Formats: sequence, C-alpha cells, structure tokens
Amino acid sequence: MTVPLEIVTDPAHGGRWTSLRAGGREWLWRREAPGRESVSPGDVFVDAGGLEECVPTVRGAPDHGDAWSRPWTRDQHGTETVRASRFVLTRAMRPTADGVEADYVLTADPDFRFVWAAHALLDLSEHATLHARAGASTRLFPEAAPLLGRTWPTGAPWVEGSWPAPRGLSLDRLGPDDGTAVGAVVDVSRCCVHDHEDRLALTLEADGQPLSMGLWRNLGGFPAEHPYRSTGVEPMLGRVFDLAEASPGDAARVPASGEVRWRLTLTADCRCP
Repeated sequence: MTVPLEIVTDPAHGGRWTSLRAGGREWLWRREAPGRESVSPGDVFVDAGGLEECVPTVRGAPDHGDAWSRPWTRDQHGTETVRASRFVLTRAMRPTADGVEADYVLTADPDFRFVWAAHALLDLSEHATLHARAGASTRLFPEAAPLLGRTWPTGAPWVEGSWPAPRGLSLDRLGPDDGTAVGAVVDVSRCCVHDHEDRLALTLEADGQPLSMGLWRNLGGFPAEHPYRSTGVEPMLGRVFDLAEASPGDAARVPASGEVRWRLTLTADCRCP
C-alpha cells in the first residue's frame, strides 16, 4: 500500500527536519530544547530531536558536525543550502509515487574527507523492530562494553560482529527502557523500521563512497543526568561516527571534480521484509 510522506524542515535553525509524517503517523521524535534557537557554530550539540544533517562528523569535533548550528537558505525552487568553512551542502527533496527522495551535493576541495549522517531520531514504541541484511558486519562502540560480558580490547575504537546480534548483543528489537545506550554502524545501505502495522524504509545511494546505517539505541541511558528515550536510525556516508577514528575507506572523500552526490530515499509502506 502506498503511503504519502510529508516533510517539514527548519532552514533558519540548522536545516533540521522537524516532521516526517505518513498518513496519521509522525515518525520523528522531538523534545523541548529552547536553547537550540540561539546556537552558534562550535557550540555543544542541543538535541531537539527530528532529523539532523550531521557533517563532516557525528561524534567528535565539532559536536554533531558543522551544519546543525548554522542557518540554511532556501531558494525559489525549494533547494536548501548551508555554507560552512570547508564545504557547501545542498539538498533538494521531491515527492515520489511511494515516498520522498532527497538529493544531496557536497562541494569542497578535492580529497576533503567527511562523514555525513541523516541523524533521524524516530518516535518508536517498545515493540518496534529494525530490519537489515542478516549477517552484515556491525561495529559496536565503547559504550556497549558493559553489555558484552567481556573485556573491551585496550585502545580499540570499536569491535565488530554480525547483524542482528553483534557479539551476542541483540540490536534489532528495541524493547522497554532498561537504562542503556548503544551506538552501532551496520554495513548496509537500506534499513526498514517496523512499529506495529507501520513501516518506514530508508535507502542510501552514492557512487564510490562508503555507505552504512548508523544506529543509536538509547533506552533511557543517555545523558547521565536526566536521561530520555530516543532511537536514531541514520543513513550514513562513512563507517564511523567520529571522523577522527576513520581508517582508510571509513570516510567519504571528495574527488577531483570537487563534488560528492548522493540520494536518500524514504518510503512508508508494507513492502519491507
């Protein structure tokens, strides 16, 4: 069954997607964060929920990247643009028969390395499940160490396992709040979210760049003070959250043309497995 998707963005405040609605369902989780309206580049991230454009990194510096804290512009055709010190990012969205396509262009000097994530925080129940290719290589990051029942390798930025239960840690079922927060990067370009009868599929395409799907499963474990529940399902260019930890092949790279292009497709229907 085809379900139209409606997207609302806020160019003046970091280009954040503030709504992703299919029929009567709002997919994006949001929270009150008044300080978001007065941030400046370099500020610590202010989590208002929605979908953030995180580039050139997610973790590390600058916190959640250098786009969320800057105003974007929107032209007469609806194309939205943000200009940072080392790159320009544009996005153009258009409805399709079964969802929405968002086309991106990042312009920068050749060999500029970056990670980009569509940092989508979804409003999901404890019954929600995540579906990706079984056996896909999955990286877990140090916050997962207490849940693995083994010693974390000294100095390792991540450990690897296989989806859906890397190193025995099941990540495909959310469940109730349990006071944990885990980040993972799965080596797939498509993920489907099931929540009761509702379905959302996220698919990423880019030529010659590393593609992955980030997961932030926060079941009331973050932040340390006043924790809350939030679930990030994040199509990514790159295979790490922190650009500083990227090994060769783990980050996107601008070619000699000075441009990287990619497409994010979202559909809300019943065709995902």
